[in-house]
Amino acid sequence: MEKKFNVGIVGATGMVGQRFATLLDGHPWFNVVCLAASSRSAGKTYKEAVGKKWCMDVEIPESMQDIIVMDATGDIEKITSMVDFVFCAVDMKKDEIKALEEEYAKHECPVVSNNSAHRFTDDVPMVVPELNAEHINIIPAQRKRLGTKRGFIAVKSNCSLQSYVPAIFPLHKKYGVKNVLVCTYQAISGAGKTFDTWPEMVDNVIPFIGGEEEKSEKEPLKLMGKIDGDVIKSADKPNFTAQCIRVPVSNGHLGAVFVDFENKPSEEEIIEIWNNFSGRAQELNLPSAPKKFLHYFTDDDRPQIKSERMLENGMAVSIGRLREDTQYDYKFVCLSHNTLRGAAGGAVLLAELLAAEGYMD
Repeated sequence: MEKKFNVGIVGATGMVGQRFATLLDGHPWFNVVCLAASSRSAGKTYKEAVGKKWCMDVEIPESMQDIIVMDATGDIEKITSMVDFVFCAVDMKKDEIKALEEEYAKHECPVVSNNSAHRFTDDVPMVVPELNAEHINIIPAQRKRLGTKRGFIAVKSNCSLQSYVPAIFPLHKKYGVKNVLVCTYQAISGAGKTFDTWPEMVDNVIPFIGGEEEKSEKEPLKLMGKIDGDVIKSADKPNFTAQCIRVPVSNGHLGAVFVDFENKPSEEEIIEIWNNFSGRAQELNLPSAPKKFLHYFTDDDRPQIKSERMLENGMAVSIGRLREDTQYDYKFVCLSHNTLRGAAGGAVLLAELLAAEGYMD
């Protein structure tokens, strides 16, 4: 793509905002010209505003250290006049996020959001670019509702979904998946924490993550749904049930998955589908897309978080331990990097898809 887009990061000081900053530093299509956060950070340089809260394993990008942070809510007019679109990763109440993102969109500024607030707004596409890229075709209907020419909101799905739904999606298309039971084992960065800021997690497991099980059971059905007129209608199957557990790991979400099929395939057929699966992101050769989306490991003890989470720059999904089950047809294990594929990286990939398909023009 020859055109470069000027972009802003709204919510730039939090963990996902920091991850956006590192991913967008030197991006071939996107140039960060604006950083915004709460009024507490406004007026400071990015380096001052983040200070000791910087928790990435690389330094603050040099190109962004001296950018003066703007007020995410108070400076909307100014921010939207500087950028082609924004990434949003704010830490606010859900109804405040909804209103804020709509305000940006109504200022004719597309919003690519990491937040959950608009995931069930029925004309907002929630997209994993390899799975349901066609959902972005709902955007003209959303623009009509908002009364905008350019502005719209697009969101990525919950981070833990992106470990196991990519493995189920192509199997459901071909063989029909009836029931899914999933137990997720989720890293502390999913809560925006490190071991320094959350010492209670060292040598500990917490069997509850607020709201996570509901998202894990409901969001896959929107990803598998279809555009119907001016809305996206969620699929009515498979049936999902989930249990979500916080584990003492810095990055990487693991899912233990059990599935029942309408037409049971063989193990060989399942592995062949995984190995050959690709989507619109690969077709368009988007800069952040993994060359191979799903990787199946034959070793009994893989995938492991330490060895597999950074596969293809943290944008691939790892699968292993496929075998028949005594109660379900099959069981297997999936893994993805929760702040790369699952959060900021997934949002950057979605923005690349939207840009390549002409929605940012």
